[in-house]
Amino acid sequence: MRATELRAIRDPRPGGSELRACDVWRHPTVHDVDVADPVLGPDDVLVRVRACGVCGSDTHCLETDGDGYVIFSGPARFPCVLGHEYAGEVVARGERVRTVEVGQLVTAEGMISCGLCEACRRGLANQCNRLEMVGFTTPGAFAELVATPERLCFPIDALAERLGDAQRACEIASLVEPVGCSYNGIFVVAGGMRPGAHVAVFGCGPIGLGAVALARLAGAATITAFDEKPSRLRVATALGADRAMAMGVGTADVLREVTGGWGIDLAIEAAGAASSTLPEIERSMAPRGTLLYLGRTGDRAPVMLDRFVTQAARIVGARGHAGGGVFPDLLRLLVADRLDLAPMITARLPLADGARALERSRTREDAKILLVS
Repeated sequence: MRATELRAIRDPRPGGSELRACDVWRHPTVHDVDVADPVLGPDDVLVRVRACGVCGSDTHCLETDGDGYVIFSGPARFPCVLGHEYAGEVVARGERVRTVEVGQLVTAEGMISCGLCEACRRGLANQCNRLEMVGFTTPGAFAELVATPERLCFPIDALAERLGDAQRACEIASLVEPVGCSYNGIFVVAGGMRPGAHVAVFGCGPIGLGAVALARLAGAATITAFDEKPSRLRVATALGADRAMAMGVGTADVLREVTGGWGIDLAIEAAGAASSTLPEIERSMAPRGTLLYLGRTGDRAPVMLDRFVTQAARIVGARGHAGGGVFPDLLRLLVADRLDLAPMITARLPLADGARALERSRTREDAKILLVS
């Protein structure tokens, strides 16, 4: 089958971590190639991919620092077929599969937890210490077919019925994974937000845009979104941001003015640019405010913790989208037509053009690029 594969040279940094791709893999290249069809295990289903999103983490696997190391800071094993935000049609199932039928439309979580470590037994699937990540450590969905455990699949037939279009349903359902990262951060890990909160979102890639849409749905009083790309700021406005602007020196003053001097109740860092965003976030935090960090970066960032002490504020980190009812809750909202994610899709390319889509993603002009079949 045809697939898009990322290759890199293994060259661990002295003192680095094997769990961080940015400490292990150098000089990446991406290739549209022919690979063997996935091997179907007894608990797996085989999905014919109809839509798969290009994630910022995919882009970070192609981009490098000054020493040639990829900038993606999660675990990875290359070569690997990329792609973890997908939906499609089940075309085969393993002998022990019981709840998923051939012919069903599904989307799926991209984080494969072991189910046995202490984190998993405590319900913390995203913190599994044996975590496999689809498209990074196991073959992903920039391909005609992808195999995945039955337990990670969620049917989307009801969404297709509401939309009256199976392909459109798969495209919208492929957005559940990135928006799920925002949902997990805001409502599962950080414990939610109060209606009437002042919200600021830094970074209007798909995760930041998902945060804008969810904050609007949850009743934010104001939402201010920041990004360097006007095209992404326009999408943020379409998804519910009251103000969308470029960030710079004095951003905290803008946020104080927007909130009548109170400050930001929930600041969401989805840019992965903490060294530039944190100084402004620190100065804009409201009493008992929350900084939710969703961005991924291998760099350290200075934090003036005394400001968090003064404001009784907190910093919360969140990774992933697995468990916590994230996928079923988002699918309920989509089926009920309470959440409109369609404005996020700004480009569609053929599934066979994964390498071209990745190169396009490096411009950061698009909100979400989809590979479709």
